[in-house]
Amino acid sequence: MRQQTSPLHFRPITLDAIPVINGYLHRDPSRTCDYTIGGIYMWIDYFSYRYCIVEDTLFIKGVSEDNLGEIAYSLPIGSLSLPEAIDLLRIHCRTEGHRLRFSAIPEDKLHLFSDAGPCSVSPLPDWSDYLYDAASLATLSGNALKKKRNHVNRFLADNPGASLQPITNAVIPELKAFLSGIAARQHQSLLATVERTQTHHVLDNWDSYSPVFTGALLRDHTGRTVAFSIGETVGDTLFVHIEKMDHEVPGAGESINKMFAEYMLAANPEIRYINREDDAGDPGLRAAKQSYHPAMMLPKYDIVIDD
Repeated sequence: MRQQTSPLHFRPITLDAIPVINGYLHRDPSRTCDYTIGGIYMWIDYFSYRYCIVEDTLFIKGVSEDNLGEIAYSLPIGSLSLPEAIDLLRIHCRTEGHRLRFSAIPEDKLHLFSDAGPCSVSPLPDWSDYLYDAASLATLSGNALKKKRNHVNRFLADNPGASLQPITNAVIPELKAFLSGIAARQHQSLLATVERTQTHHVLDNWDSYSPVFTGALLRDHTGRTVAFSIGETVGDTLFVHIEKMDHEVPGAGESINKMFAEYMLAANPEIRYINREDDAGDPGLRAAKQSYHPAMMLPKYDIVIDD
């Protein structure tokens, strides 16, 4: 039997593709970070993402979040039904000689695979997203967040006149210098190094990202930058993709967290949740995210389709 030719031809994800890809993502929004511009573009190199659009459907090819040696696909988004999209991916995988694996499938999308035929489902416990009540992070009210509130109060007491201001092209050189400065004083894991490199990429290409991203920087009483944050709003959820702070400034981290949440809620009253992404299995990051008491976790899964 003559082998079928795959109709899917994947290409690099470039900056000029942001409006097109974002249009598809907004057609079927998810509260997990993998289906946002930041969730894709911040990790293009690490997860080897590529994309194609066939029959008005977005396909993204990468690798499994748990195994960078396994080719995997995101959930297709667009006009094709999932069984139709899977048929195209089956052909593609046969021509390339690998199994059809999906990675980082949100738990609330698992039911879509009920008509996909036999498959195996594996949880990705290190990649669950932390989802918080937006008002809770913006106010830090209640006894559970008392310590966080005290850290913010300490920062404000130490820095009368501290201010939060929007990120614009005018402050990009300052933020890049700040990022390089704090990185030089911190131990950098592989994932932290990748994230720092991609943060520089975002700052270098702010004109391309600013239609989707919103950012703010925090200045101390001298006017020096001590933290900054960059996020993306999709529906009722704010995704915080980047948050950097000078750990030598008491309360800077807690303050940028709270003040950015306040800032974004004031501009977008429809925001109900804040997604602060996963912890990638890092114990320190896990403890930090848990200390803010998430409203819920958003589990993700790998799915291998039997052929």
